[in-house]
Amino acid sequence: MSIVIILKTLGLFIITAIAEIVGCYLPYLWLKKDHSAWLLIPAALSLALFAWLLTLHPAESGRVYAAYGGVYVLTALVWLRVIDNSPLTIFDLTGATLVLSGMVIIAFGWK
Repeated sequence: MSIVIILKTLGLFIITAIAEIVGCYLPYLWLKKDHSAWLLIPAALSLALFAWLLTLHPAESGRVYAAYGGVYVLTALVWLRVIDNSPLTIFDLTGATLVLSGMVIIAFGWK
């Protein structure tokens, strides 16, 4: 697998994760933080984008979902730190390392 394919796939995974997190975060703001219900419209669009982005990956859907999970965890932890302003713990970092290792193993099995 070439480095270009790896970087493109990783970038696509990150964009996919951001679309999923935004699609879930906006309803959270409405339900828990008393923001406008109008947030549900961009939330639905973001989740539709997330689903479409998953179709652009170069492997069977089950492998894509499994590998994507590792990048999702890392992206969610970055979101936790940057958006929620919460410090990361050694447990967060250790867990991210483990799931990213699994993602790399799965992704290197792609044809």
